[in-house]
Amino acid sequence: MNAELQTTSLPYHATPLRYFEALRSRPGAVLLDSGRPQAPGGRFDILSSDPIEWLEVDQHGLPRDSSGRALEGSAFDAQQRLLERLPRPRQELDLPFVGGLIGYWSYDLGRQLAGIEGPSQTATDLPQARLGLYDWALIQDHQERRCLLVASPERRQQVQTWLATATPAGDFSLSSAFTSNLSEAGYRDRFAKVQDYIRAGDCYQINLAQRYSADYRGDLWQAYLRLRDATPTPFAGFMAWQYAGREQALLSLSPERFVESRQGEVETRPIKGTRPRGANEQEDAALAQELSSSIKDRAENVMIVDLLRNDLGRVCQPGTVKVPQLCGLESYANVHHLVSVVKGRLPAETPPLKLLEAAFPGGSITGAPKIRAMQIIDELEPDRRSAYCGSLGYVDVRGHMDTSIAIRTLVADAGRLHIWGGGGLVADSREQAEYTETQDKIRHLMAALGTATDSR
Repeated sequence: MNAELQTTSLPYHATPLRYFEALRSRPGAVLLDSGRPQAPGGRFDILSSDPIEWLEVDQHGLPRDSSGRALEGSAFDAQQRLLERLPRPRQELDLPFVGGLIGYWSYDLGRQLAGIEGPSQTATDLPQARLGLYDWALIQDHQERRCLLVASPERRQQVQTWLATATPAGDFSLSSAFTSNLSEAGYRDRFAKVQDYIRAGDCYQINLAQRYSADYRGDLWQAYLRLRDATPTPFAGFMAWQYAGREQALLSLSPERFVESRQGEVETRPIKGTRPRGANEQEDAALAQELSSSIKDRAENVMIVDLLRNDLGRVCQPGTVKVPQLCGLESYANVHHLVSVVKGRLPAETPPLKLLEAAFPGGSITGAPKIRAMQIIDELEPDRRSAYCGSLGYVDVRGHMDTSIAIRTLVADAGRLHIWGGGGLVADSREQAEYTETQDKIRHLMAALGTATDSR
């Protein structure tokens, strides 16, 4: 494989949508979308297609190549070996991604890593992870307002041909209303059980979620466009594929970074604490101030910061893990959030995938302590989370990595759309407020997809 990459300037657009419509019919087309560029982390769009190899982790946690052949070692060992097949470019390029792995890691993969073998049912048949090895990328830099194609000369000619023809979005509609896997009474029952576990000292915090599902028909790209219009976020993404003869896709509108590693510098940005946006400026400011001063929400955030400091400390150099921002307020289209920042530094010999494996899944969507929280989640939630609360992102051949927490994320599988809403429960959580919060986080996304149509 040719490591002589070249950069070619292309016309810059305020969004990546026009370019992705030219690529989305290609095999393995992926979009990592900074739909809200002014937010932290929202500088770059990354697009690619036609990976030179695939790796999937099946429902049993076994890594397999694109031919379906089982691979030796753990899922993350297999990913590292695949990444090392791509030569590091000889020239230095000041870009976040010049080739490497792009895809997703599901919460169910983290469940497997934690050795949790409970009886939870599955709502989807997605692989536990799906990653392509990409040798080119189209990068939009919203800070510099430029677009660069980074590719070998041969790839550049191919990509420029692909970009000449776009596939606009087709029709999309829901053919049934969204329904939850938990009734309100069912949520209340599980809320009470979480409180029992907290009082018994099993845990300090549990992230409890409910799943909504609906039938759909039509073009999922159109669905993503509607969701993006409703809530542009800095860690969004879209990828669709065929698996065992069925259409599957991830439509992610995540506001939350999981872990980033760049030249050994590590950052994670946990979100804990939420309020809806107000109907007017005065109400909105009051809700933001209420969140900022909430002792309960700040305590919840600090618990997760401590968990993530521990996770990063397992692989970062001793003494390098710091918290430069604690409980900062960030505002999005539908909600205000409290966001903290935890940083560290990797030893020179430690690849970013080791960091991802050590910290996976993110503590902000499990609770604390992590393994016991995951066991309780597995007991109380009716079925497995699939890609929800996993991660989307990339691992660059030079050692750069950036991943999201897959919240505000829809999973499509065999004509069904699934979306989850959850929240962290602590000792002084109020049942009705927490139940309402799970709906506040995703109500606007379900509404953006429209009302159900006649499925006949």
